[in-house]
Amino acid sequence: MNTAVHNKLVSFIWSIADDCLRDVYVRGKYRDVILPMVVLRRLDALLEPTKEAVLEELAFQRDEAGFTEWDEGGLRQASGYVFYNTSEWTLQRLHDTATNSQQILQANFEDYLNGFSDNVKEIIEKFKLKSQVRHMATKDVLLDVLEKFTSSYINLTPFQKLDPDGRKLPPLSNLGMGYVFEELIRKFNEENNEEAGEHFTPREVIDLMTHIIFDPIKNNLPPVMTIYDPACGSGGMLTESQNFIKDEEGEIKAKGDVYLYGKEINDETYAICKSDMMIKGNDPENIRVGSTLSTDEFAGTTFDFMLSNPPYGKSWASEQKYIKDGKDVIDSRFSIKLKNYWGEEEDADAIPRSSDGQLLFLMEMVSKMKPLDKSKYGTRIASVHNGSSLFTGDAGGGESNIRRYIIENDWLEAIVQMPNNLFYNTGITTYIWILSNNKSAKRKGKVQLIDASQLYQKLRKNLGQKNCEFAPAHINEIVKVYTEMLAVEKAEDKGIAAQVFDNSDFGFHKVTIERPKRLKAQFTAERIAGLRFDKNLNDAMVYVYETYGEEVYQDLSKYEKDIKDWAEKQELNLNSKQEKTLINVATWQKQLAILKTAQVLLKAFGDKIYQDFNVFVNEVDEVLKAQKIKLSASEKNAILNAVSWYDDEAEKVKKSIVKLSGDKMSDLLTHLGCTAGQLEDYGYFTTDKKGEYQTYETESDLRDTENVSLKENINSYFLREVKPHVSEAWINLDATKIGYEISFNKYFYRHKPLRSIEEVTADILALENESDGLIREILNLA
Repeated sequence: MNTAVHNKLVSFIWSIADDCLRDVYVRGKYRDVILPMVVLRRLDALLEPTKEAVLEELAFQRDEAGFTEWDEGGLRQASGYVFYNTSEWTLQRLHDTATNSQQILQANFEDYLNGFSDNVKEIIEKFKLKSQVRHMATKDVLLDVLEKFTSSYINLTPFQKLDPDGRKLPPLSNLGMGYVFEELIRKFNEENNEEAGEHFTPREVIDLMTHIIFDPIKNNLPPVMTIYDPACGSGGMLTESQNFIKDEEGEIKAKGDVYLYGKEINDETYAICKSDMMIKGNDPENIRVGSTLSTDEFAGTTFDFMLSNPPYGKSWASEQKYIKDGKDVIDSRFSIKLKNYWGEEEDADAIPRSSDGQLLFLMEMVSKMKPLDKSKYGTRIASVHNGSSLFTGDAGGGESNIRRYIIENDWLEAIVQMPNNLFYNTGITTYIWILSNNKSAKRKGKVQLIDASQLYQKLRKNLGQKNCEFAPAHINEIVKVYTEMLAVEKAEDKGIAAQVFDNSDFGFHKVTIERPKRLKAQFTAERIAGLRFDKNLNDAMVYVYETYGEEVYQDLSKYEKDIKDWAEKQELNLNSKQEKTLINVATWQKQLAILKTAQVLLKAFGDKIYQDFNVFVNEVDEVLKAQKIKLSASEKNAILNAVSWYDDEAEKVKKSIVKLSGDKMSDLLTHLGCTAGQLEDYGYFTTDKKGEYQTYETESDLRDTENVSLKENINSYFLREVKPHVSEAWINLDATKIGYEISFNKYFYRHKPLRSIEEVTADILALENESDGLIREILNLA
């Protein structure tokens, strides 16, 4: 849309709010009137030319045919659209016949709204327009607002018109309507100190997406095409896609029918989208309102093409209950199968962090791809994301699993990095993901990354945060690089760059590296004192003991309320089970018994320091046996943990002796994928006895991980990158996870050498001379 026309139209509409609503609404509430009136006028202007035909059809059905219920087909045929209005009124007629009576005008206006077909009435209801009409009538501004919106100097229709002076008023397309709508929302929300809302997709980005999606198959399109957007907003992406492949002025002029589907959570934008679907003659029932993530609206339906710009960086915590029940995924869209390190298929979830649900929308689209056994064309997808979709999430986590699932199924064709400040309401870097489950032969097993971040032209005037755009030549260049699957080297800091990778280049094994636990041990009164308290309730138990003393071993029930109030003030967030445990005398007596046992051991051992924890444990066992003290494993560990600490000069803590021979050895070597000589690299250390191997306890604080490319042998990497630096480390292969991430910086970063010290010094001296001159001039010393 022409920027000057856009700004002029927005300014005119904004002036309506300022001129008519200033004393009636607070500025943050202007939108409640202006947005629905823009939509209403858009629909009204389209119905004006066929108003008499609709009334004649209505009279025929009522008087001649004697229908008791209207035949919607006849009324739609008379109006020329999938909507109609059976009242005698238009907005222009309401204005032209208005008197000074606001009550009469209100009644006529409500009669006009009630005359719309049900699909428009839903839009009116979403906007709560009737209550706004009543409020404006009460405040005596309804006629003023009506006069503004029926002005012949603005054009809210998708057709070109002339104003009273004979000047052309450009048509307002669906996308143009989206721009106007987005800009008005931005201005309204700024007045109300609110965020600008979701990111509207610029026209040239949609143009790029449609070229990428349709160009490669323009000579082999399905005879009937379905297009879906799970976050359709005002519908611009859907209708522009339709224009691209169907309109006489479109780029492809496909002969087949096109059906549009979408879902939008925001009532206002849904109303905009649905109204434009009706204007274009599309089925408005295919546009649904509500959360795409909470409800699988189009379950069982698959689509030929999907284009979307889902919200990113937006929490979906309120929708989690529809997707997960505890740890169980209850929505099949987000439950997938992945293979573990040994190639065994396992259930996995495709659930990203609750703070950002954008990849869930991508999985929604993936779940609705047409399988090739049911459609030879398959499905093509273009989806806009920010950078977090490329790399956030650890191996085995939801985001990584989604990337892995898509790449290992060979659906990812390419990703295009776009310039910053390209979008209307955000300056962050954005990317277009292109997916297909029917890749061409040359793309199979490959992913193309295209860096178009430096390919743009500046706008003469910003639109929100948007200060640049793709020119048609830029789009052509990107499409050419994509279509021909080119690898391009960037020329300095300008132009386009592209590289082609194997799918496996983005995958890695997250390998856990263990180191042995080395503990010193010593009994002291200070170390064992903490055993009086359960470590999971330590802070609360310390307070209770300091407050109530020995009463904790008798009865705490009378202090229950006071203890709970204290815990709440301290924000300890204790659950009901922890609260009961805290005031339960048995809990205190159990901990006291552990403390008394430790005191017995302190008396037996004194303050002797042990460098070898293995010897220490054996001696503790002997004392316990001699004293006929029985402890559970957890009680014994509580004492040992209290009196021991890591020291890299201490002896390694032994875990067990493992006997390996015959089938047992063979099975282990097969499992680890190594030879007997490599077993130490996996935590099995030879002893003096043949066939026996020592294993050691691991020190969790020293545990580390290494990301090893899928194309590299884990053991070779370990021997090269880890073993020379930490000789006693080993690989915990059973903890290995597979992850995927994509880093544009890694592949396209170009190092800029620092300037020489001489250049920097010269600049500093020049600035000093300049500042000295300015100071002398200010002080009249020059």
